[in-house]
Amino acid sequence: MLDRREFLSASLAAAIAGKADAAPPNAKGEWRNRQSGVAYRPLGCTGFMVSEIVMGGNTISPSNYDHVLAALDHGLNYLDTAPAYGNLASEKGYAKVIKARKRDQFFLNSKVSVWDGNRNKLFQDIFASLDATSQKRIQTKALDEIARRQADAPDYFINYFAGQRLELDQAYISNVMEAEYGRKIDRNKNYKRIIWDSVDSTLARLGTDHLDILMCPHGASTSVELLNYPEIFEAFEVLKKTGKVRHLGVSAHTDPAGILEAATKSKIYSVAMVAYNVVNHAYVDKALAATHKKGLGVIAMKVARPVFSGRPNGPDTPARAAKIDAAVPGSLKRPLKAYSWALRSPHLSAVVSEMVNRSMVDENLPLAAPKHKI
Repeated sequence: MLDRREFLSASLAAAIAGKADAAPPNAKGEWRNRQSGVAYRPLGCTGFMVSEIVMGGNTISPSNYDHVLAALDHGLNYLDTAPAYGNLASEKGYAKVIKARKRDQFFLNSKVSVWDGNRNKLFQDIFASLDATSQKRIQTKALDEIARRQADAPDYFINYFAGQRLELDQAYISNVMEAEYGRKIDRNKNYKRIIWDSVDSTLARLGTDHLDILMCPHGASTSVELLNYPEIFEAFEVLKKTGKVRHLGVSAHTDPAGILEAATKSKIYSVAMVAYNVVNHAYVDKALAATHKKGLGVIAMKVARPVFSGRPNGPDTPARAAKIDAAVPGSLKRPLKAYSWALRSPHLSAVVSEMVNRSMVDENLPLAAPKHKI
């Protein structure tokens, strides 16, 4: 009879065995921090070979970063951050990581956190100046489009954070208003210049001269945000030519299928980090497979959040927890089950794990082991 430790090891081995194939050792690409205990996959057309589990940055700070060094020491090679995380604390924490490790040991991603919120605020200010009839007409158009996209369907729109629904509603109102009131916006100042300023501030906080990936928008809610603002692409081209940014990406909690479709259609985005999990996957799988064929690198985030009570969404939802327990039987903790489930997909490059301490690194990173090691 297996004891508990052996039973856990058997469950982990089964989870690793069930993953999709990683890149073979002789695969062409940009390899960083390659170690035998970690499997790596290509990040779409970037050519980056990224660890199957990558480091989320929302809880990183100048006083909480030692576990990031431990993860790097074990083969993780992709760090994710944003100005909004911890109100700049994440980027400042990663600055200590960058100072302690060689910059070419990992791929680094940050975001333009202010872009989308600024867009919505500009249109909300105009919206507030309109008469009640005009406001009602705009709101109705926005809600009709949300319904058409099924963007708020219960198992598709998952409340990952407070204010997500408000963000969705405001984004669609902004989309409706763009056609009628977009001319009132100083696009160079409010769409292009803030990207340049954000990147310069990010690089200064991080203490580095370039980002491997810049994600803008940070937290897109609609495809319009990716396709109707050429200022994003114009700003990116300048940043790329000056060596400050290598590739353009986007992140999204809401309507991930629509975001993947738009990112591919743009032919400019190289990477998308989207919410993808056992609860919403039926809405996303078709778009995920199509974008993979087109060379878009996809990193899955919020993989464990719907099935695990962790920060900050309260008690487990029994029906959702049952989904992952059925999909991945065994004694692993639900977050590990969720990550292993997602890594079965050959269309994903990696999953984000918000490992907040060394214990979570030691617990989660072994799931990224190569299949031939089990």
